[in-house]
Amino acid sequence: MSKSIISDHQGPIIVFDAMCVLCTANAQFVLRHDHLGRFRLASMQNETGIALYRRCGMDPADPDSLIIVDGAKVLRDSDAVLAIYAGLGWPWKAISVLRIVPRLLRDPIYLWLARNRYRLFGKRETCWLPTPEQASRIL
Repeated sequence: MSKSIISDHQGPIIVFDAMCVLCTANAQFVLRHDHLGRFRLASMQNETGIALYRRCGMDPADPDSLIIVDGAKVLRDSDAVLAIYAGLGWPWKAISVLRIVPRLLRDPIYLWLARNRYRLFGKRETCWLPTPEQASRIL
């Protein structure tokens, strides 16, 4: 994938697991509540998501975190989750107050949840597909 595909899209890109029930629920939540259209989404199963994971030095076949890529800046683990909620505006922005909890405490909880996401929340038989109205936000 060329860098221009990624750079053509302004704003942060959330790369998520479209096979994970929890992850797709979160992606749908973002699409419903991001009224300004700030975020774009890419599944880790598609060409854009794979390229972004590789660019960040992560194995796209076995990622341990969702990521947010905004130009050269990359957020992962609990920082990425909190940045999503901060970017949605009020009242969801209030969740970002959890940034006061040190990453040393936040990340192990996030990583445990990420490693166990299929067992705890389930795995879809097929990748989640957006509605026609949401399709323009998906890379």
